[in-house]
Amino acid sequence: MTTKSDETAMKPVCLVTGVGPEGGTGAEIARRFAKEYDVAMLARNVANIEDLAGKYGAKAYSCDVGDLDALVETMDRIKTEIGPPKIVIHNALRSTRGPLLEQDPMDLERNFRVNTTALLYMAQHCIPGMLEAGGGAILVTGNTSATRGKANWGFFASTKAAQRILSESIAREFGPQGIHVAYFMIDAAINTPRTRPIMGADKPDEYFAEPHAIAEEMFRVAHQHRSTWSFMVDLRPFGEVW
Repeated sequence: MTTKSDETAMKPVCLVTGVGPEGGTGAEIARRFAKEYDVAMLARNVANIEDLAGKYGAKAYSCDVGDLDALVETMDRIKTEIGPPKIVIHNALRSTRGPLLEQDPMDLERNFRVNTTALLYMAQHCIPGMLEAGGGAILVTGNTSATRGKANWGFFASTKAAQRILSESIAREFGPQGIHVAYFMIDAAINTPRTRPIMGADKPDEYFAEPHAIAEEMFRVAHQHRSTWSFMVDLRPFGEVW
């Protein structure tokens, strides 16, 4: 007789960082992948992800990915408790911005640690298991800050640009070994509980990218045929001027 724990053990594992409130991008990613994967959700707000875990049938792991020692410990726990991730999705971000002469240089370091160094740590920790299993995927949530520097955005954009280049380097090194790496350039305001009031409470729905649609596209790309892998995936609303 197959028990529920046996069924869970047979599912491949997906690790998702930056899982915020229900309806947000990270939560929608976790919800979508949890339909077919045993999802490990990482976030600082443990009460939130424990609530989502009950709704999605996922696992909650309290972790600030900017604390690199804690990130390694958490990944070790995930590997022991539910297995090595087949898919890693780095959705967590840290952003500080403002006039350059007024910024604390340490904030650049903190942004870099969350946006870029954490990605390196996850790649180094999880790729060996993917190689042993014969394949896997690393998906990174990015945005147009990764392609340009703008006034007051240097402390964020520079770390996202580094994140994009690191992702491409991983893709070029490990793609031929069966690891699919994709970078999602989201050129849009995202319709989340946090951003909608700030970025356009009075704007129509079509102005925004919908988190559930982003999650669906990430799921599709994670399962592309090996003969047609994407790396840079641009996502924007149909009416976006670009």
